[in-house]
Amino acid sequence: MTFSEQPILIFDGACGTNLQLMDIDADDWAGCDGCNEILNITAPQHIVRLHQDMLDAGAMVIETDTFGASRVVLAEYDLQDKVKEINTRAVENARQAIGDRAGKYIAGSIGPGTKLPSLGHIEVADLADATREQVEALLEAGVDCLIVETCQDLLQTKTALVSVFEVLENAKMDVPVLASVTIEQQGTMLVGSDIAAVVTTLEPFPLFSLGMNCATGPQDMMSHVQYLSQHWPRRISVIPNQGLPEVVDGKTHYPLAADDYAEQMYQFIVKQGVSIVGGCCGTSPAHIRALVKRLEGVQPKQREVSA
Repeated sequence: MTFSEQPILIFDGACGTNLQLMDIDADDWAGCDGCNEILNITAPQHIVRLHQDMLDAGAMVIETDTFGASRVVLAEYDLQDKVKEINTRAVENARQAIGDRAGKYIAGSIGPGTKLPSLGHIEVADLADATREQVEALLEAGVDCLIVETCQDLLQTKTALVSVFEVLENAKMDVPVLASVTIEQQGTMLVGSDIAAVVTTLEPFPLFSLGMNCATGPQDMMSHVQYLSQHWPRRISVIPNQGLPEVVDGKTHYPLAADDYAEQMYQFIVKQGVSIVGGCCGTSPAHIRALVKRLEGVQPKQREVSA
């Protein structure tokens, strides 16, 4: 069964928050502390281990450690000339983790970057060029799909998707493209767009799926998921944080327990027809293991979408 044919796709859990829990030496960061993507080159064993932990928990899809691997972000660490190398190695690390496991897939992760065009941080043309460069590297390395995620600005999202589909068309490739926006607790994206605006804006793109990730836990996503279920004609993804972060003993803590998370995701699938699930910040292998167990034998609800 191909990626596109899977009735339910279970993505992996968090990258950053799990790396923070690992024993990573200062030397591993090579002077680029905070740049998770450099670990693909300097200490790939940590990335491979993280992927393996998620696969052992039952994840079907692992995202490459490339969330910030465009030149826009890498330039902040003077790594802008290593875009291709980092993205290529990230895919190789994911492939190494998968090994001979069947039915496992690699998603090329494309984050929003650190500069949003609607806020005047970056010119659209520069953002488009950076996205194309990263996408070309991920495709050449052999990802099974691309996920443009944690989108905070519809102009940034449109620019990224136009770039993605331009690269695919030029390469004559047919790779599933997923888009995932971030809706803050106040009910809109960072720059003020609501889920209805997202659907209207992105419906013309030939997306495999549209959904949400990051920012909140599943509870705060409920009304937005309901809207997608009623108005979005294709597949829906839900990849939440493990609740809203709290500070406990001076450390960031995500309070949602694994079984509670699994049950809430199950409800999205059987009641709203969501068919792509996973976890963002705070999601451990234990959360993914509970999710996989809860979804055994489950099928998504068939949806009727309003015109």
